[in-house]
Amino acid sequence: MQYGICNLSIVPLRLEPSDTSELVSQVLYGDYFKVLEKRKSWSKIRLGFDKYEGWIDNKQYLEISKEDYDSLKEETPKLSTDLVEFVQDSDEQLYPIPLGSALNGLDIVKHTFDGNYIQEQYAKDHIVKTAFLYLNAPYLWGGKTPFGIDCSGFTQMVYKLNGYKLLRDASQQATQGEALSFIEESDPGDLAFFDNNEGHIVHVGIIMKDNFIIHAHGKVRIDRLDHSGIYNMERGIHTHKLRVIKKIL
Repeated sequence: MQYGICNLSIVPLRLEPSDTSELVSQVLYGDYFKVLEKRKSWSKIRLGFDKYEGWIDNKQYLEISKEDYDSLKEETPKLSTDLVEFVQDSDEQLYPIPLGSALNGLDIVKHTFDGNYIQEQYAKDHIVKTAFLYLNAPYLWGGKTPFGIDCSGFTQMVYKLNGYKLLRDASQQATQGEALSFIEESDPGDLAFFDNNEGHIVHVGIIMKDNFIIHAHGKVRIDRLDHSGIYNMERGIHTHKLRVIKKIL
């Protein structure tokens, strides 16, 4: 088994080993992983944080030892908290890194960092405050940064920045936590899930107080939430059909 770490800012994770293949997620700076299969130009990987799998360009990561992988897996994630920061290599070249980048592997990749970071769990009432860091970020299928993010990437990163682990996709996140019967039972920071006409969960957002929800749809935005689903006041329609509310914390 081989192992790797992302030593660049935002690297595509693709469905198939091709630059034209679907973007299923992004590997952010400091993310570590197992290499399941290595080809000439591409590697199939399984991320250490959420076990998500996909293909990454061999030129866009650094191989590490099993000992390094195991060490990173045991540590509490140390995450950058600014929209954009920089790390520096031994030649004093700068590398930009986005909000939520992991800094535990700095010594492994021989980079230095002197910006702001967190390495703790926050109370549940901090979830919505963190969500506002992504407000108006454009929607991007597979995205995980303020420069492009999808609905489940948004919820995963917000929870991660508060010290909690969510799975990657909305359908996976819906398997976590405790189901609630009514919106009135929910607290700010709980997750609401929405399904399509086939009954598949396809969307997720973070519940706010007073029956509002913050979610990624076109952009990270705030809409009304009622028993039917998400109501877009600008368009005067429900855009998503409510399936279940989950209390994760």
